[in-house]
Amino acid sequence: MPNRATGRYTVTQKYLMTRGQAINFPAKFFNADFKKNQVFGVVIDIPMTSDVLTTMVCFINGAANLYFNNGGEYTGASQKYRNLVQAAHTLVANAGQLLPKCEKTTKFDLPTDRSHSIFLLTRTGIYKTEIKPGLIPEDEPEKRTIYVLYQRVLNELRSAQLKDDAEKRKASK
Repeated sequence: MPNRATGRYTVTQKYLMTRGQAINFPAKFFNADFKKNQVFGVVIDIPMTSDVLTTMVCFINGAANLYFNNGGEYTGASQKYRNLVQAAHTLVANAGQLLPKCEKTTKFDLPTDRSHSIFLLTRTGIYKTEIKPGLIPEDEPEKRTIYVLYQRVLNELRSAQLKDDAEKRKASK
């Protein structure tokens, strides 16, 4: 739940700019000739608590980053952790199955409830759908699959963060 009074998350300018750049990232930066509706990137807004909103950004090359509404970020882990690259690539490579459940959009509003907003980036535009964790209907296996895949990316990001923190502590002794 976002801020009760406004119904919105408090966000920094840095967060809004970074999120906007991720959502509008051009396919031309990848060394591939994507088909018209082939997904090359996935951006997911994930409400964590009443005042923490996380945006996870994954690309077909295995890059995966987290951005937080308070301006914080966790980036660059894909350069060090192979499992993260594999999880992010698998998510993006399978995201196309979600396209029939999406609507093409040019609006990128932040969530106002506990729903996760999922943006699929293609050469022909950006598509959006929502997932309500814990309430994914049986007749929407595509959403279940993508949910499981992005939870795996989140787990790999968390694991990478813990390893990085341990390395920093070790280095400072």
